[in-house]
Amino acid sequence: MKYFRAIRIGIIIWIIGVSVYNISFFLPILENPAKQANTALFIAVIPLVWYGARQYYEKDNHTQGYRVGLTFFLIAAILDALITVPLFIIPYGDSHYEFFTDLGFWLIGLEFIAISALYWFAKVYTKRTISNFQK
Repeated sequence: MKYFRAIRIGIIIWIIGVSVYNISFFLPILENPAKQANTALFIAVIPLVWYGARQYYEKDNHTQGYRVGLTFFLIAAILDALITVPLFIIPYGDSHYEFFTDLGFWLIGLEFIAISALYWFAKVYTKRTISNFQK
């Protein structure tokens, strides 16, 4: 696994994801801004992780998708613990504990892993299997 590449892509995904979350939080569309921001992030993670997996697999096609997704998610969790929670969560009265025990956080984490695994299966594994079959 190309860890530096996965970490770099994971950081980019996190930056864009936090930006989507923060922008959505301040747009008055739904009555509950926190639910609106979580929904926007949940939706935004799909193309972000898909594109991130695509970027990762341009240089490496041997790492299974769940490992790439897990790396993306771990990078996001570390950056959330170091940056997101202290800057955007604690000032509003919540804590690291409340952030990391929230079901939405874990659903988004599962989404990271599932989308990366799906990309790997759809674009890497099947292509490799077909080319091996044709030989």
